[in-house]
Parts: sequence; structure tokens; C-alpha cells
Amino acid sequence: MRKLLISVLLLTTVFFLDGCMFPDEEKAENKVPYQEQIQSVQKAVEQFQKQNGGILPIQTKDENVPIYQKYLIDFKKLVPQYLPEPPGNSYENGGIFQYVLLDVEKKPVVKIFDLRIAETIRELEIRIQSHGYPPFKKEIAPNVYTLDYKKLGYKEEPMVTSPYSQKNLPLVITGDGKIYVDYRMDLYEALKNNKHIYKPGEDIRPLLTQHSFFVPAYSLPYTVNEKNEPVFMKK
Repeated sequence: MRKLLISVLLLTTVFFLDGCMFPDEEKAENKVPYQEQIQSVQKAVEQFQKQNGGILPIQTKDENVPIYQKYLIDFKKLVPQYLPEPPGNSYENGGIFQYVLLDVEKKPVVKIFDLRIAETIRELEIRIQSHGYPPFKKEIAPNVYTLDYKKLGYKEEPMVTSPYSQKNLPLVITGDGKIYVDYRMDLYEALKNNKHIYKPGEDIRPLLTQHSFFVPAYSLPYTVNEKNEPVFMKK
């Protein structure tokens, strides 16, 4: 009986310690895009801009960085004067979300994107490097291809979770070997639910940001065809 009691106590201690050492990025609260946290960052950005002559608290990025990943918020410029600390769900504080700004030339708006997408893309890039070259499978648009994942050692096609629909979205690759998320499924639904009429050649990705906290990170530009269906924009 005494041995059984000791064993139970040891197991209880192990579970307690395991909970204490649980990595921050695995905590459930760091995986939720809380509206209050985004709004608090929005307010801090506006205060910073007002008190610094219109300058924004962003990291300096190369001009070639895609628009939805370009204006990353620099929390070092906001903490502690404008924010007590970075949001718990932000990358800087152990979370999975990267905070960014949109419409920086007009009225900057705080948005986020899920960094787990970047992890999936990075893993695929490593597989391609190990393989030696991208095993292109099918051209689905000019200079946009699917991959032969079996040749890369995958049993199943890698997917990312859509921040808009929670559905699985596929990945595509361009001729220069860059990996992108295919948001056509989400854009199709957005076009059905939106009365605005887009013209071929017009980028329709703002449809995804209008009523969401999220930006379509790691995306190629999309437009519509004559049937008002989402298609990759020709470069």
C-alpha cells in the first residue's frame, strides 16, 4: 500500500512539472486570435504614429518582400511606453501569430498571420533541397505548378489550415522554386458572398482581409476570369 501511494505521488509530481514546463507556443491561449489583443496593438500603433510624426513602429524589410508580410510590427518600439508587453499570442511572446500592418500609406490597420504556415513551407523547401530539384507535376496556371509529393517522400500531400474557412489549403510552386499557399478555395467563397464586381486584372485578395483579422500570407496575386472565378494573376 505504501509503495502504491509513493508511485501515485511521483506520477502526480511528474504531471505537475510537465505542465509547468509546457512550451509557451503550445499553450492554447497563444493560438487564439483574440480581438482584444489586436485592438490593443491597433491603439498602440495609432498612439505611436501620432507622437512620432507619422512614423510607424515597423521592422525594416526589403522592397521585394510580399505586401502581406512586409510591414511587420516592431514591438520593441511599442513596449513598454505604448504596450506593457507584446500580446501573448504574438511570436515575440511565445505565440504563433505575426502582427503586421496593412494600408500603411492611408490608415494603418493591424492584422495577423499564422506562422505555422511558414513552418509547413519551410519543411517542404527542405525536402526539395534534399531531393535536388522541385519535382513539378502539373502546370495549373502560367508559371504556377503542383508538385509530385511522392517523389519528395510524402505519404500525403502537405496542407495548411485556412485562417478564413479552417479548411485545408494546398501549396503551389512557381518556376523559380518559391512555395505559396493556394487561396482559391477561400476566394471563391468570398466572391460568392460579396456584391462587388471585380474586373480581370484586379487583385482580389483584399476580399479576404475586409472582414477578418488575417492576411493571406505567402500568397500569389489573384484576379477573376470572365466567369468571376478566382484565378492566378498573370505576371
